[in-house]
Amino acid sequence: MTTTLRPTAPEQRGPGGARSRSYEVCVNSRPVGAVDLSTDHRFGPAAGRIVRLAIDERDRHRGRGTVAALAAEEVLRSWGCTRIEVSIDAGSEVGLGLAGALGYAERNRNMAKTLTAAPRLPEGSEGRRMTDAEYTGWREESRAAYVQEWIDRGVPADQARAKAEADDRLLLPDGAATAGTVLRVLTHEGTPVGTLWVALRDGGPDTPDAYVYDVEVAPAQRGRGHGRSLMLLAEAEVLALGARTLGLNVFAGNVPALRLYESLGYAPTAHHLYKPLL
Repeated sequence: MTTTLRPTAPEQRGPGGARSRSYEVCVNSRPVGAVDLSTDHRFGPAAGRIVRLAIDERDRHRGRGTVAALAAEEVLRSWGCTRIEVSIDAGSEVGLGLAGALGYAERNRNMAKTLTAAPRLPEGSEGRRMTDAEYTGWREESRAAYVQEWIDRGVPADQARAKAEADDRLLLPDGAATAGTVLRVLTHEGTPVGTLWVALRDGGPDTPDAYVYDVEVAPAQRGRGHGRSLMLLAEAEVLALGARTLGLNVFAGNVPALRLYESLGYAPTAHHLYKPLL
């Protein structure tokens, strides 16, 4: 039997080299599923994305998804993509297993938690508003660290910098005065020990009410529980603003952060993986 991809609509083109197209997955010309492909809006036309891959229930467990994914890689390679991205719901064991078998590596994952009562900070710890002077230095350092996180996980430097700049424009259009944004400095017994950036979101019913964008403990203060205090501060701040769910991102390999979030009750909602197209 021969598994192929058959276009179901003309290819769509957009600004900056953006492309997208939908296909039927066919076995001997019989439709058994669907694939939607695009270039990645975050990284530009050099990065492709499998937006959706679905095989009809009666045709599952026969290798159709594997062949369809490999065929999708060939399409994206023909578009000039050098990397492929995919996002998989945390509950999709089949999808995660398929991606792992095909050589995709996890770059980061989203996690979320339902909030109840506002937590109390440890004795001696409290949060205060970040000053304008502190904001300038914090933003520069935070952006540089963010860029490096992406570079360390397979994203070319120019794409990583472009993503950081685009995120700044989207998430902090008015800097520290951006509506719904909370920027705090955590102090312990009067000494600044870390920073927090958390903000309300309006992404629809399936997304958290608020999101932690940056948590950073000062290097000299690490290993003393201040990361947990910063997360407790984030929960208290967004609860006070009416949020009932809080989401975050954690990069693969950041085991201490992952363990902290798990211990606080955060659960994965989506895994983001990538693979070089050689």
